Amino acid sequence: MLQIPLLYSHHQFLPKVNLSLETNFSYISKMPETEYSFGRSFLSLRRDQAHLMDPTSFSEPMTMEVELDSFQRQVAEKFIDLNASADEDEILSLEWIGKLLDSFLCCQEDFRVIIFNHKPQLLKQPMDRLIEEYFERSVKALDVCNAIRDGIEQIRQWQKLIEIVISALDTNQRQLGEGEIHRAKKALIDLAIGMLDEKDSSNTHRNRSFTRNKDHNQHIGYIRSLSWSVSRSWSASRQLQGIGNNLATPRASDVMATNGLALTVYTMTSILLFVTWVLVAAIPCQDRGLHVHFYFPRHFQWAVPVMSLHDKIMDESKKRDRKKKGCGLLREINQIERNSRMLSDLIDSDNFSLTDEKCTLEVKERVQELMNVCEAIKEGLDPFDRKVRDVFHQIVRTRTEALDSLGSFKIKNRTF
Repeated sequence: MLQIPLLYSHHQFLPKVNLSLETNFSYISKMPETEYSFGRSFLSLRRDQAHLMDPTSFSEPMTMEVELDSFQRQVAEKFIDLNASADEDEILSLEWIGKLLDSFLCCQEDFRVIIFNHKPQLLKQPMDRLIEEYFERSVKALDVCNAIRDGIEQIRQWQKLIEIVISALDTNQRQLGEGEIHRAKKALIDLAIGMLDEKDSSNTHRNRSFTRNKDHNQHIGYIRSLSWSVSRSWSASRQLQGIGNNLATPRASDVMATNGLALTVYTMTSILLFVTWVLVAAIPCQDRGLHVHFYFPRHFQWAVPVMSLHDKIMDESKKRDRKKKGCGLLREINQIERNSRMLSDLIDSDNFSLTDEKCTLEVKERVQELMNVCEAIKEGLDPFDRKVRDVFHQIVRTRTEALDSLGSFKIKNRTF
C-alpha cells in the first residue's frame, strides 16, 4: 500500500571507506571485465542472444545499452565531483548540499526521459514490479522533503534570534549597556535551548510562534517553536528505512529480462535514498537517525564516491556533541552553535565588565563571527529552499507522468 505524502500540510510544496578522487578514477579505469560498470556483461549477453535469434533486432538493444550506460556514467561523474569537493570545510554546507540536489535533479530528469522512452518495457515483468516499488519509495521521499522544509523554517527562526543578538551587541551602533547585554543574553538562551535535541529537552512543546511558557520553567520563560507540518508520530528515521527497505542489486535474470532497465531503477533508487539521507543528516528533522544500512556493490561506478561521501558524513557526525546532533549537521548550524556558545560564555563570565576594553573588543569579534554566519545563511538558505522544492516537484512530475503515460498506453494497446 502506498503511503500518501503530506501534500496538504501548511508547508506543502504544491501551487517539500574514504577514497580520494584519484583513487575513484583509478578504480573505475582498472575495473576487470567481469565487473563492468553497471552490469554491461549482462546487457552484452542479452544483446548477443537477441542478435543470434534475429539480426534485425540488433540496433534497438544496442541503442538502449548506450542510453543506459550514459545514464550510469553521468551518475558516476556527478558523485565523483561531489566527493572531490567534499573537504572538511565544504561538506554539509548549504552550498555543497545545493550541488548535491542539483546533481540529483539532473539524474532524475534523465531517469524520467528513460522511463518515457521505454514505456512498453515498464508493463512487462519484472519491470512492472520494479517501477512500482520505485514509485512507492519516491512517495516516502516527498514526506522527507516536507519535513526538511520545516527544518529550513526552524533555521530561519534561529537566524532571527541571531539578528537580535547582533543588534543588541553591535558597538558600531551604540555603546554597550546593561540593557543591551540583558537582551542579548535572553536571545542567546532562547537560541541555545531551541537548538537542543528534542529528546534532551523535557520542556519543549510544538507551537506555531515564539511565546511565553507561563506554566513551566519560569527562569527560561519560553517554549520552543517547531511548527512541524508532519504529525507528532512521524519519524525521519523510519521514513529513510522505508525508502531503503529491501533495496537489493537486481538479479542477473531481471537485468537480462529488462535489457538493463532494472539496473537503472536500482541506481535511481540508491541515489534517492542517499540524497534524502543527507538532507535528514544536515537539516533539523523530527526523529532524525543516521544509522541507515548502506551497501552499494563496488562494480557500480557511482558506488565508490557515494560510499566515500557516506563515510565522511558519518565521521562528521561522530565529531559533534551528542546533544547538538539533533539540530542537524549542516556546517552553518554548527557555526551558529559554536559562536553563540562562545559569546554566551563570554558575557556570562564573572570577569566580564562593560568598562573592560579587552572584554568589549572580544565581544565585537564574536559578534562579527555571528554576522558572517548570519550573512551566509541569508545568501544560501533561500536558494537551498528552492532546490528542495524543485526536488519535490521533480519527483511528483516523474511519478505522475509515468503513471498517466502507462495508463494511456495500456488503454491504447488493450485488446477486446
